[in-house]
Amino acid sequence: MPEEILFESESSQTRAEIASYLRTVADALEAGNDITLTAGDRSVTMDPPPRPTFEVKAEREGPADGDGELSIEFELEWDENADGEERGGDLEIE
Repeated sequence: MPEEILFESESSQTRAEIASYLRTVADALEAGNDITLTAGDRSVTMDPPPRPTFEVKAEREGPADGDGELSIEFELEWDENADGEERGGDLEIE
């Protein structure tokens, strides 16, 4: 299935700034509200279902014998016409 990018933003932020964004998303999820992403004149509003799939990924990209780029990715995913389904085991984040 082809991918359509509805919104994308990438910028260097402090840990505190990133935590603030994540808190805003967490608060909206907990309250059952829509999530609106805005950067400049671009904006998209999404309405996650009650049980979206939550994917957490830790990656290292780069050469096997040298330094690479590390990342932690958090993704909410759902079918546009479904309420979500369970996959995987229980996640713990410390």
